[in-house]
Amino acid sequence: MSELLKTEICGIKMNSPICTASGTFGFGEEFENFVDLKKLGGVVVKCITLKPRAGNAGVRITETPAGMLNSIGLENPGIEKFLSEILPRIKNKMNVIVNISGSSVEEYGELAKLLDVDGVAAIELNISCPNVRDSGIIFGTNSKAAAEVTQAAKNSTSKPVIVKLSPNVTDITEIAREIEFAGADMISMINTLMGMEINIETWQPTLGNITGGLSGRAVKPVALRMVYQVSQTVKIPIIGMGGISSAEDAVEFFLAGASAVSVGTANFLNPSVTMKIYDDLEKYLQRKNFSNIKEIIGKVKI
Repeated sequence: MSELLKTEICGIKMNSPICTASGTFGFGEEFENFVDLKKLGGVVVKCITLKPRAGNAGVRITETPAGMLNSIGLENPGIEKFLSEILPRIKNKMNVIVNISGSSVEEYGELAKLLDVDGVAAIELNISCPNVRDSGIIFGTNSKAAAEVTQAAKNSTSKPVIVKLSPNVTDITEIAREIEFAGADMISMINTLMGMEINIETWQPTLGNITGGLSGRAVKPVALRMVYQVSQTVKIPIIGMGGISSAEDAVEFFLAGASAVSVGTANFLNPSVTMKIYDDLEKYLQRKNFSNIKEIIGKVKI
Protein backbone atom coordinates (compact mmCIF):
# COMPACT_ATOMS: atom_id res chain seq x y z
CA MET A 1 0.00 0.00 0.00
CA SER A 2 1.23 3.46 -0.86
CA GLU A 3 2.32 5.54 2.13
CA LEU A 4 1.54 8.62 0.04
CA LEU A 5 -2.15 7.78 0.01
CA LYS A 6 -2.67 6.48 3.53
CA THR A 7 -4.86 8.69 5.68
CA GLU A 8 -7.07 8.67 8.76
CA ILE A 9 -10.42 10.39 9.06
CA CYS A 10 -12.47 10.41 12.28
CA GLY A 11 -10.46 7.46 13.59
CA ILE A 12 -10.96 5.38 10.44
CA LYS A 13 -7.61 4.23 9.08
CA MET A 14 -7.72 4.26 5.28
CA ASN A 15 -5.19 2.86 2.83
CA SER A 16 -6.25 5.61 0.46
CA PRO A 17 -8.69 8.53 0.41
CA ILE A 18 -10.61 6.84 -2.43
CA CYS A 19 -14.05 5.49 -1.52
CA THR A 20 -17.00 4.24 -3.54
CA ALA A 21 -20.43 5.85 -3.52
CA SER A 22 -23.54 4.13 -2.21
CA GLY A 23 -25.68 2.48 -4.85
CA THR A 24 -22.87 2.24 -7.40
CA PHE A 25 -20.75 -0.54 -5.92
CA GLY A 26 -23.21 -3.03 -4.46
CA PHE A 27 -21.86 -4.48 -1.24
CA GLY A 28 -18.28 -4.38 -2.50
CA GLU A 29 -17.94 -8.13 -2.96
CA GLU A 30 -19.40 -7.86 -6.47
CA PHE A 31 -16.24 -5.99 -7.53
CA GLU A 32 -13.63 -8.32 -6.02
CA ASN A 33 -12.50 -9.54 -9.46
CA PHE A 34 -11.83 -5.97 -10.61
CA VAL A 35 -10.63 -4.10 -7.53
CA ASP A 36 -8.24 -4.62 -4.62
CA LEU A 37 -10.79 -3.71 -1.95
CA LYS A 38 -8.03 -3.14 0.63
CA LYS A 39 -6.72 -0.21 -1.44
CA LEU A 40 -10.01 1.63 -1.01
CA GLY A 41 -10.52 3.95 1.92
CA GLY A 42 -14.03 2.64 2.34
CA VAL A 43 -16.91 1.05 0.50
CA VAL A 44 -20.21 2.79 1.11
CA VAL A 45 -22.65 -0.07 0.60
CA LYS A 46 -26.03 0.33 -1.03
CA CYS A 47 -28.69 1.97 1.10
CA ILE A 48 -30.19 -0.12 3.89
CA THR A 49 -33.68 0.41 5.37
CA LEU A 50 -35.45 -1.22 8.31
CA LYS A 51 -37.58 -3.46 6.08
CA PRO A 52 -36.72 -4.93 2.66
CA ARG A 53 -37.71 -2.74 -0.28
CA ALA A 54 -38.50 -3.80 -3.84
CA GLY A 55 -37.71 -0.40 -5.32
CA ASN A 56 -39.52 1.53 -8.02
CA ALA A 57 -41.45 -0.01 -10.89
CA GLY A 58 -40.69 0.62 -14.56
CA VAL A 59 -37.45 1.89 -16.07
CA ARG A 60 -34.96 2.77 -13.32
CA ILE A 61 -31.85 3.93 -15.17
CA THR A 62 -31.31 5.89 -18.37
CA GLU A 63 -28.10 7.23 -19.87
CA THR A 64 -27.81 10.99 -20.40
CA PRO A 65 -25.14 13.14 -22.04
CA ALA A 66 -22.11 12.88 -19.73
CA GLY A 67 -24.01 11.00 -17.04
CA MET A 68 -27.10 9.04 -16.11
CA LEU A 69 -30.47 9.36 -14.41
CA ASN A 70 -31.49 6.78 -11.85
CA SER A 71 -34.64 6.13 -9.88
CA ILE A 72 -33.97 2.81 -8.14
CA GLY A 73 -36.21 3.46 -5.16
CA LEU A 74 -33.82 2.21 -2.46
CA GLU A 75 -34.18 -1.48 -3.35
CA ASN A 76 -32.40 -3.45 -0.60
CA PRO A 77 -32.72 -6.62 1.53
CA GLY A 78 -33.39 -4.78 4.81
CA ILE A 79 -31.31 -4.40 7.97
CA GLU A 80 -31.96 -7.90 9.36
CA LYS A 81 -30.60 -9.72 6.31
CA PHE A 82 -27.72 -7.26 6.00
CA LEU A 83 -26.58 -7.92 9.57
CA SER A 84 -27.10 -11.68 9.54
CA GLU A 85 -25.89 -12.60 6.04
CA ILE A 86 -24.08 -9.80 4.22
CA LEU A 87 -21.99 -8.02 6.86
CA PRO A 88 -20.31 -11.25 8.10
CA ARG A 89 -19.15 -11.91 4.51
CA ILE A 90 -17.71 -8.47 3.80
CA LYS A 91 -16.58 -6.96 7.11
CA ASN A 92 -12.98 -8.21 6.92
CA LYS A 93 -12.49 -7.28 3.27
CA MET A 94 -12.71 -3.48 3.54
CA ASN A 95 -13.86 -0.53 5.61
CA VAL A 96 -17.63 -0.96 5.48
CA ILE A 97 -19.61 2.28 5.58
CA VAL A 98 -23.35 1.67 5.72
CA ASN A 99 -25.71 4.12 4.02
CA ILE A 100 -29.09 4.20 5.76
CA SER A 101 -32.48 5.71 5.01
CA GLY A 102 -35.54 6.10 7.21
CA SER A 103 -39.00 7.55 6.82
CA SER A 104 -38.88 9.22 10.23
CA VAL A 105 -36.32 10.60 12.67
CA GLU A 106 -36.95 7.60 14.91
CA GLU A 107 -36.14 5.13 12.13
CA TYR A 108 -32.74 6.73 11.56
CA GLY A 109 -32.01 6.35 15.26
CA GLU A 110 -33.13 2.73 15.25
CA LEU A 111 -31.01 1.87 12.22
CA ALA A 112 -27.96 3.60 13.70
CA LYS A 113 -28.37 1.63 16.92
CA LEU A 114 -28.65 -1.70 15.08
CA LEU A 115 -25.49 -0.91 13.10
CA ASP A 116 -23.41 -0.13 16.19
CA VAL A 117 -21.63 -3.46 15.74
CA ASP A 118 -18.22 -4.86 14.87
CA GLY A 119 -17.41 -4.63 11.18
CA VAL A 120 -19.12 -1.29 10.55
CA ALA A 121 -16.59 1.53 10.16
CA ALA A 122 -19.12 4.37 9.89
CA ILE A 123 -22.73 5.17 9.10
CA GLU A 124 -23.80 7.46 6.27
CA LEU A 125 -27.19 9.13 6.54
CA ASN A 126 -29.10 9.35 3.27
CA ILE A 127 -31.32 12.30 4.13
CA SER A 128 -32.70 12.88 0.64
CA CYS A 129 -35.81 10.79 1.14
CA PRO A 130 -39.43 11.57 2.13
CA ASN A 131 -40.32 12.24 5.74
CA VAL A 132 -43.74 10.63 5.83
CA ARG A 133 -44.54 12.14 9.22
CA ASP A 134 -44.02 15.67 7.95
CA SER A 135 -46.11 16.03 4.79
CA GLY A 136 -43.46 14.65 2.47
CA ILE A 137 -40.72 17.13 3.40
CA ILE A 138 -37.27 15.92 2.33
CA PHE A 139 -34.93 15.75 5.33
CA GLY A 140 -32.01 16.93 3.23
CA THR A 141 -33.59 20.19 2.11
CA ASN A 142 -34.76 21.33 5.54
CA SER A 143 -32.00 22.33 7.93
CA LYS A 144 -34.04 21.68 11.09
CA ALA A 145 -35.08 18.20 9.91
CA ALA A 146 -31.51 17.40 8.83
CA ALA A 147 -30.22 18.37 12.28
CA GLU A 148 -32.85 16.23 14.03
CA VAL A 149 -31.93 13.15 11.99
CA THR A 150 -28.22 13.74 12.64
CA GLN A 151 -28.81 14.08 16.37
CA ALA A 152 -30.94 10.94 16.48
CA ALA A 153 -28.22 8.90 14.79
CA LYS A 154 -25.43 10.35 16.94
CA ASN A 155 -27.38 9.55 20.11
CA SER A 156 -27.80 5.95 19.01
CA THR A 157 -24.33 4.88 17.91
CA SER A 158 -20.65 5.09 18.78
CA LYS A 159 -19.72 4.93 15.09
CA PRO A 160 -18.73 8.05 13.12
CA VAL A 161 -21.81 9.56 11.49
CA ILE A 162 -21.51 10.90 7.95
CA VAL A 163 -24.33 13.04 6.60
CA LYS A 164 -24.85 12.99 2.83
CA LEU A 165 -26.00 16.37 1.61
CA SER A 166 -28.49 17.03 -1.15
CA PRO A 167 -27.54 19.60 -3.81
CA ASN A 168 -31.22 20.38 -4.43
CA VAL A 169 -31.22 23.33 -2.05
CA THR A 170 -30.85 27.09 -2.23
CA ASP A 171 -27.90 27.27 0.19
CA ILE A 172 -26.06 24.04 0.97
CA THR A 173 -23.84 25.77 3.53
CA GLU A 174 -26.86 26.40 5.77
CA ILE A 175 -27.61 22.67 5.94
CA ALA A 176 -23.91 21.92 6.51
CA ARG A 177 -23.70 24.30 9.46
CA GLU A 178 -26.81 22.82 11.07
CA ILE A 179 -25.70 19.21 10.83
CA GLU A 180 -22.21 20.07 12.10
CA PHE A 181 -23.81 21.79 15.11
CA ALA A 182 -26.01 18.70 15.60
CA GLY A 183 -22.91 16.52 15.94
CA ALA A 184 -22.13 15.12 12.49
CA ASP A 185 -18.60 13.72 12.28
CA MET A 186 -18.29 14.03 8.51
CA ILE A 187 -20.12 15.29 5.45
CA SER A 188 -20.38 13.48 2.13
CA MET A 189 -21.43 15.50 -0.88
CA ILE A 190 -23.08 15.74 -3.22
CA ASN A 191 -26.02 13.43 -3.67
CA THR A 192 -27.66 13.45 -7.11
CA LEU A 193 -29.31 16.44 -8.77
CA MET A 194 -32.95 16.01 -9.71
CA GLY A 195 -33.52 15.45 -13.41
CA MET A 196 -35.94 14.14 -16.02
CA GLU A 197 -36.04 12.67 -19.53
CA ILE A 198 -38.99 12.45 -21.94
CA ASN A 199 -39.35 10.01 -24.86
CA ILE A 200 -40.34 12.18 -27.84
CA GLU A 201 -42.03 9.25 -29.62
CA THR A 202 -44.30 8.20 -26.77
CA TRP A 203 -44.36 11.65 -25.08
CA GLN A 204 -43.89 9.87 -21.76
CA PRO A 205 -41.13 10.19 -19.16
CA THR A 206 -38.43 7.55 -19.62
CA LEU A 207 -38.22 6.74 -15.91
CA GLY A 208 -41.07 4.90 -14.24
CA ASN A 209 -40.83 7.35 -11.36
CA ILE A 210 -40.94 10.35 -13.80
CA THR A 211 -37.93 12.07 -12.21
CA GLY A 212 -34.61 10.68 -11.02
CA GLY A 213 -31.18 11.54 -9.75
CA LEU A 214 -28.62 12.91 -12.21
CA SER A 215 -25.04 11.79 -11.68
CA GLY A 216 -21.83 11.47 -13.68
CA ARG A 217 -19.41 13.90 -15.28
CA ALA A 218 -22.14 16.45 -16.00
CA VAL A 219 -22.53 17.28 -12.29
CA LYS A 220 -18.82 17.65 -11.43
CA PRO A 221 -18.57 21.47 -11.64
CA VAL A 222 -21.62 21.83 -9.41
CA ALA A 223 -20.29 19.30 -6.90
CA LEU A 224 -16.83 20.89 -6.83
CA ARG A 225 -18.28 24.34 -6.20
CA MET A 226 -20.42 23.04 -3.35
CA VAL A 227 -17.52 21.15 -1.73
CA TYR A 228 -15.44 24.32 -1.81
CA GLN A 229 -18.24 26.41 -0.30
CA VAL A 230 -18.94 23.92 2.49
CA SER A 231 -15.23 23.48 3.27
CA GLN A 232 -15.09 27.22 3.94
CA THR A 233 -18.07 26.92 6.31
CA VAL A 234 -17.48 23.84 8.49
CA LYS A 235 -14.54 22.27 10.31
CA ILE A 236 -15.53 18.60 9.95
CA PRO A 237 -14.06 16.49 7.12
CA ILE A 238 -15.76 16.23 3.74
CA ILE A 239 -15.95 13.25 1.39
CA GLY A 240 -16.32 14.84 -2.02
CA MET A 241 -18.17 13.19 -4.90
CA GLY A 242 -19.93 14.02 -8.11
CA GLY A 243 -18.57 13.12 -11.54
CA ILE A 244 -15.16 11.85 -10.40
CA SER A 245 -13.68 9.49 -12.98
CA SER A 246 -9.94 10.22 -12.89
CA ALA A 247 -7.11 11.16 -10.55
CA GLU A 248 -7.24 14.67 -12.01
CA ASP A 249 -10.87 14.98 -10.94
CA ALA A 250 -10.00 13.70 -7.47
CA VAL A 251 -7.16 16.21 -7.07
CA GLU A 252 -9.58 19.07 -7.82
CA PHE A 253 -11.81 17.90 -4.98
CA PHE A 254 -8.87 17.63 -2.58
CA LEU A 255 -7.72 21.13 -3.49
CA ALA A 256 -11.29 22.38 -2.95
CA GLY A 257 -11.25 21.02 0.61
CA ALA A 258 -12.31 17.36 0.53
CA SER A 259 -10.39 14.98 2.82
CA ALA A 260 -11.49 11.96 0.76
CA VAL A 261 -13.38 11.34 -2.46
CA SER A 262 -16.02 8.87 -3.52
CA VAL A 263 -16.39 7.39 -7.00
CA GLY A 264 -19.89 6.54 -8.23
CA THR A 265 -21.18 6.54 -11.79
CA ALA A 266 -17.71 5.92 -13.22
CA ASN A 267 -17.85 2.39 -11.74
CA PHE A 268 -20.57 1.52 -14.26
CA LEU A 269 -18.34 2.50 -17.17
CA ASN A 270 -15.18 0.87 -15.82
CA PRO A 271 -15.46 -1.44 -12.79
CA SER A 272 -11.73 -1.04 -12.02
CA VAL A 273 -11.62 2.75 -12.37
CA THR A 274 -10.82 3.24 -8.67
CA MET A 275 -7.57 1.30 -9.12
CA LYS A 276 -6.49 3.57 -11.98
CA ILE A 277 -7.34 6.59 -9.85
CA TYR A 278 -5.26 5.08 -7.02
CA ASP A 279 -2.22 4.55 -9.26
CA ASP A 280 -2.46 7.91 -11.01
CA LEU A 281 -3.00 9.79 -7.76
CA GLU A 282 0.15 8.24 -6.32
CA LYS A 283 2.09 9.30 -9.45
CA TYR A 284 0.73 12.84 -9.17
CA LEU A 285 1.93 13.17 -5.57
CA GLN A 286 5.34 11.77 -6.51
CA ARG A 287 5.65 14.19 -9.41
CA LYS A 288 4.76 17.11 -7.14
CA ASN A 289 7.16 15.90 -4.41
CA PHE A 290 4.50 15.54 -1.72
CA SER A 291 4.88 12.98 1.05
CA ASN A 292 1.17 12.47 1.76
CA ILE A 293 -2.23 13.29 0.28
CA LYS A 294 -3.08 15.46 3.30
CA GLU A 295 -0.64 18.09 2.07
CA ILE A 296 -2.89 19.20 -0.78
CA ILE A 297 -6.25 19.29 1.00
CA GLY A 298 -7.87 22.72 0.78
CA LYS A 299 -4.85 24.28 -0.93
CA VAL A 300 -6.67 25.84 -3.87
CA LYS A 301 -5.21 29.30 -4.54
CA ILE A 302 -7.92 31.94 -4.54
